[in-house]
Amino acid sequence: MLTYDKVSLTYSGTAEPVRALKNYELAVKAGEPVSLIGPSGCGKSTSLFLAAGLLQPTEGRVLVDGESVDKPRLSTALILQDFGLLPWKTVYENAELGLRIRRFSQVERKRRTEAALEQVGLSEFVRMYPHELSGGMRQRLALARTLALDVDLMLMDEPLSSLDALLRESLQDLLLELWLSRGYAQVLVTHSIEEAVFLGKRIIVMSSRPGRVSSIVENPGMGLADYRGSEEFYRTCQRVRVLLYQGGIAPAGNEAAGGSGGRAATGPQAAGNGVAAGNEAAGGSTYTEDSQVSENA
Repeated sequence: MLTYDKVSLTYSGTAEPVRALKNYELAVKAGEPVSLIGPSGCGKSTSLFLAAGLLQPTEGRVLVDGESVDKPRLSTALILQDFGLLPWKTVYENAELGLRIRRFSQVERKRRTEAALEQVGLSEFVRMYPHELSGGMRQRLALARTLALDVDLMLMDEPLSSLDALLRESLQDLLLELWLSRGYAQVLVTHSIEEAVFLGKRIIVMSSRPGRVSSIVENPGMGLADYRGSEEFYRTCQRVRVLLYQGGIAPAGNEAAGGSGGRAATGPQAAGNGVAAGNEAAGGSTYTEDSQVSENA
């Protein structure tokens, strides 16, 4: 489906060039949900813009279904942090915007838009404007606009980062439900360990800039009922946390403590706890830089 083949990208900075990605290699299968996590500035968002055809690599190739991505494709959707809604258009008009741009017939636009708004629970708000909606409703509207297009590749750049914890979990559940029902390939960029584990069959841990894949955590339990409350979910979160610490990345606040509640250890204490936890916290995993996680148990 989506392939990054030895991709490097360098931005022309004000003072000097900035290398965002170096030898970035990743393959996402059709229908597979993948999460990207790593330090700020490591090229996570850049990798999405490349997949969306909004940027071109300095070196290497980005492919979708074996074809180079040299421009935006109709079956790829990109959802950004600010949702990309037009404030002067109603809920209905925002939801149908992509269909109108693609010149769908009025009958087909109506059918798809109404179905998408129904799926995200916004059918009763079609005449409202974005400023009249809550943050969660605006996010659902952005999803509805994407769902109306019937895409096969969903790219999301921290779409839930501005929401409070309970609303964020609710929309994580919605994203999971939509993926299960639609079956598109999904690449989610997030700074939340728990979100990455809840929504990714594989969690891609990236290095600091220039970004590359430093490790991959397999997450077969993703999508199972009550996975968020399971021991396997907790152990997978711990595994990702250890890898982030070993890469010199210190999650802040509740994320370092394992989500909601608790006080995070910091500095040498936190790093020491992560390494000392070793096989137990990582579920018997061993890690070396530039390698995948090797499961021993």
